[in-house]
Amino acid sequence: MKISAVIFDLDGTVLDNEDEYGTAFKKVLESLGAKVDTNYPQTGGIGVKENWPGLLKKYKVKTNKTLDELASETQKEYLNLLNRVTVKEGFEDFVKSLKQEGLKIALATSNVWFIVGRVFEEIPIEELFDSVITGEEVRNKKPAPDLFLAAADKLDAAPEECLVIEDSESGIEAAHKAGMKVIAITRDNKHAKTLKDAELIVRGYNQLSPVKIGAI
Repeated sequence: MKISAVIFDLDGTVLDNEDEYGTAFKKVLESLGAKVDTNYPQTGGIGVKENWPGLLKKYKVKTNKTLDELASETQKEYLNLLNRVTVKEGFEDFVKSLKQEGLKIALATSNVWFIVGRVFEEIPIEELFDSVITGEEVRNKKPAPDLFLAAADKLDAAPEECLVIEDSESGIEAAHKAGMKVIAITRDNKHAKTLKDAELIVRGYNQLSPVKIGAI
């Protein structure tokens, strides 16, 4: 497969922030009276606001708050924990190695620009990307292919020459719908089972290289 561009998801893929978002969702759910017995109540990849209809149904929560209000509360709780968020080990070196090979690099996230901008203020990685696209810029978020197709368009790259790096089932589905292959970053064996449709599953960026991704 000829690769001309690599498109990265943000949350859980570039950033080691699964615990922080899990804590944020859990805190808001518990404020609504829900009993949450998991550290990751949310569905990865689909967006914060988009999580709430499913969460309200799953936990049988009754509230007068709108989805926008619930999303805002969740993001506020996440931002309170932003100083704990780090970049995945090996990510920056991996991106630099891709750039040395002439590959274009994009960030495509279902998250909103306000949050992404705050992340860039705290964690100086924005310059690593040739383009950034957020959930507000497309009609449909993952598992629809819109984000990845828009990212390819911004890079002036053919979808079939783009490789996606993801950490969620919805992201893998979106990439495949866009005609792209996927490498999945997993945090543990249980998580890896949800990523089985990816072309390759790895535990970290130290397992990747330009040569390895070119062989997918």
